[in-house]
Amino acid sequence: MTFELISTDPCTGAVVWRGPVGNVDAEVATVAENWSIWASRPLTVRVETIRRFANVVRARATEFALLIARETGKPLWEARAEVDSVIARVEISIAAYSERTPQRRLQGAMGQRTAVRHKPHGVLAVIGPFNFPAHVPNSHICPALIAGNGIVFKPSEKTPACGDFLVDCYHQAGVPSSAIRLLIGGPDEGRALAAHRHVDGLLFTGSARTGLALNRLFADTPHRILALELGGNNPLVAWDPADIHTAAAMIVQSAFSTAGQRCTAARRLIVRDGSHEALLREVVKLADRLIVGAPQDKPAPFIGPVIDNAAADAVQEAFLDLVLKGGRPLRHLVRPDPDRPFLSPAIIDVTDAADRPDEEIFGPVLQVIRVPDFDMALAEANHTRFGLTAALIGGTPELYDRFWATIRAGVINWNRPTIGTPAGAPFGGLGLSGNHRPSAWFAADYCAYPVVSSETEHPRATIGIGLTDEG
Repeated sequence: MTFELISTDPCTGAVVWRGPVGNVDAEVATVAENWSIWASRPLTVRVETIRRFANVVRARATEFALLIARETGKPLWEARAEVDSVIARVEISIAAYSERTPQRRLQGAMGQRTAVRHKPHGVLAVIGPFNFPAHVPNSHICPALIAGNGIVFKPSEKTPACGDFLVDCYHQAGVPSSAIRLLIGGPDEGRALAAHRHVDGLLFTGSARTGLALNRLFADTPHRILALELGGNNPLVAWDPADIHTAAAMIVQSAFSTAGQRCTAARRLIVRDGSHEALLREVVKLADRLIVGAPQDKPAPFIGPVIDNAAADAVQEAFLDLVLKGGRPLRHLVRPDPDRPFLSPAIIDVTDAADRPDEEIFGPVLQVIRVPDFDMALAEANHTRFGLTAALIGGTPELYDRFWATIRAGVINWNRPTIGTPAGAPFGGLGLSGNHRPSAWFAADYCAYPVVSSETEHPRATIGIGLTDEG
């Protein structure tokens, strides 16, 4: 029996895309049998092909942005920014591959030389998320193809149309259809792909729970590469900022961009107790002004819906749980239409809440925690199993030095939001946020492995010790 996958517009419920669930074995076999053809092409040819991909996306940018907006519900301006990131990733990946995997040759005595070069792993599976259905998987796919790997890409079951469009752009650019394949499916297909014996590695972006399961799955296969980009319970410490208006803007950007559906979103706002009232009033005032709406509404919304009704239900339940534990809402979570997943931004003081869960609430909910001093702020910021992003707004250079030295996270910012990390830098986390394989500029590190060779044109060898006398 052939099963069908359907994606819908979260704003209206209308069908966006439908198609049959793919065959894991068939897609992996196609790439396993043919990836070496792509790998054997000169690096310059692979690079120019990937550059053509950027041109294809550029030519189809409006169409792509409209599709992203429709399938995810994110505002059109944000969907356009995502398409721009897909295009920009190409030149970033090319430059990063050159820097991170250079060829080195050292000359030795008697004509001997030592060479260091890099090889692709082979068949890499890429499993992408729904919140950035083009940019995030492309941040794996692009450097992996440059390195010479073949790709089986399974997009989120919630955004298959965006995945289909992305792969079609690669094929239009001249990447062989046998070098990158689209696998449509849900969790069952994802598990089968990750466990497939002909998959040489998995590049995954998603929830910490799934990441833990994948880590256990890969424990018995150390020869396979595993790169995990997971979630975060990210702290943002606002410490007596001089300009509360700017601070409030960065807090709101950090917490509520993409309807809070970013792994880098600020989940916990930590403030000095007793001098926090003016800042919180400004944050609530700004949150009150945020427009929640559909992608092409006029005026343009800042926040779209979360991805679907199940996600909205989960965020509502998590907010209610914080209230029941003793949290004090400063701005309630409101769902204007119970049949659609639009949620207003919520702010809740959980300082006195009992047993605060160390979980990622993947939606527009910001938890406020008041502390008496900076030592407690640092302790509270580190009071999490996650370790993706953290930021300090305000403070002095000396306090930031302490903050940077103390905080356990892969991205640590000062007077900047927790979101929007630089493209020309590594991106990743520790703890439940990742497995020390940062992506972005460092993606080349997990897309190819180094090979060292000792080489000489004329063999020379003698054994000068440990031999019996000649008979």
